[in-house]
Amino acid sequence: MKDLIKKYVILFVAIIWGFTSEGQLFFRSTLKTNRDKLYQNLVNNSIHKNLSVTLSDSTEEDWQGAFYALELIRYQSPWVNSRIDSAALMMNTLSVSFQRAALEMLYSNYPEKYYQQVKYLLMGTSDAKIFAMCAAYILNSSKANEDLSFLKVKTQQQLALQPNHPILEQLQFQLQTHAQSLNVPDISLLLQADYLKGHNIVFSFQRKNRNFPGLVLVRKGDGTFIRDSSSGLPFTVPQLARSINNLPGYITNGNTPEGIFRMKGYDVSTNGFIGPTANVQLTMPFEKSAGHFTADENNKDTVWDIRYYKNLLPAPLQNYYPLLQSYYAGKAGRTEIIIHGTTVNPAYYRQQPYYPLTPTMGCLTSKEIWDETTGRRAESDQQKIIQALIAAGGADGYTIVVNMDDEQRSVLLADMLPLLTKAGQK
Repeated sequence: MKDLIKKYVILFVAIIWGFTSEGQLFFRSTLKTNRDKLYQNLVNNSIHKNLSVTLSDSTEEDWQGAFYALELIRYQSPWVNSRIDSAALMMNTLSVSFQRAALEMLYSNYPEKYYQQVKYLLMGTSDAKIFAMCAAYILNSSKANEDLSFLKVKTQQQLALQPNHPILEQLQFQLQTHAQSLNVPDISLLLQADYLKGHNIVFSFQRKNRNFPGLVLVRKGDGTFIRDSSSGLPFTVPQLARSINNLPGYITNGNTPEGIFRMKGYDVSTNGFIGPTANVQLTMPFEKSAGHFTADENNKDTVWDIRYYKNLLPAPLQNYYPLLQSYYAGKAGRTEIIIHGTTVNPAYYRQQPYYPLTPTMGCLTSKEIWDETTGRRAESDQQKIIQALIAAGGADGYTIVVNMDDEQRSVLLADMLPLLTKAGQK
């Protein structure tokens, strides 16, 4: 995620930051003048300048830079739309990296318009990720139901050519469950005091529709939850697990995958969109060794086995396929998912149901409000998570992301209280 953002737009992002004398965080790029300057640079340079060059194999990177900027600020215009028409017609003749960037942008900004071009690309590609992205685009269109059987057959053909491919296996599950209501087992088992005892846990309970923010709870290693000192209720803050493009979690740069992440330590980013608030470091299966992920120094196995992952789940949930998504996404190559704050201007997403939270490239994002006059951090749910983790004993344990159901609204504490009671957490 960091490399992609830096590659295309970091030239326009101020990353010099520091502390005020009062100890409040200050970030120069959140000043209104700098936010306005960034927006104009993205429109004039990343978008208009890059899309003005003739598209060819030698100018692909220019166009890819424009695609990311278009996603970030949700920008459209008649001229831009005409240039995207050209890109959609040519994308089957260009590189896989261009196709991937184009499909991310089309899925985000043009979810219906380029059905024919995307289906044509799906028919001709041998790349599993491009195939899955095309299929996801079709599933997100009004043609989904009439193409469902076709997609199932084509996916089975792809799997015959690339057996056990983690992306194709995840796509196959998505096709099998398309338009079905979530059949979620008893996830209160995750909230029981003896589950992964000795490890601190950040729970991120989400909706299937990631346009709606989820909710964070923090559990200590002794099995009890961090609570609000004034109300006595469990500590919670909203959290977004949606990527900018909203692609499925098994696709790189898509939504945060469901499942387990190893949590180990804090960091401070110099990335111009993440900002200076401390973040929580996470790793996925295959990103590091199985011994690291399972917190077992005696595990020297260099070959990952899904049993290591499943053994971290309560026995009744070990074969609940959605909770295995982190494993398969890691196997497919996803990396660098963390819990972080944001300095992205929330005004880009004012019309979205997750406003004022801001999406990322697949990380778990917490709300932060920055004073555009002073550049100081005015409000930070991310800092509240950090403080809750410090109170719990530190960022050493696991983060677990779970889709609760497919209700079309944000997750609230009221949704969690019955589960906590069922788990014996009063």
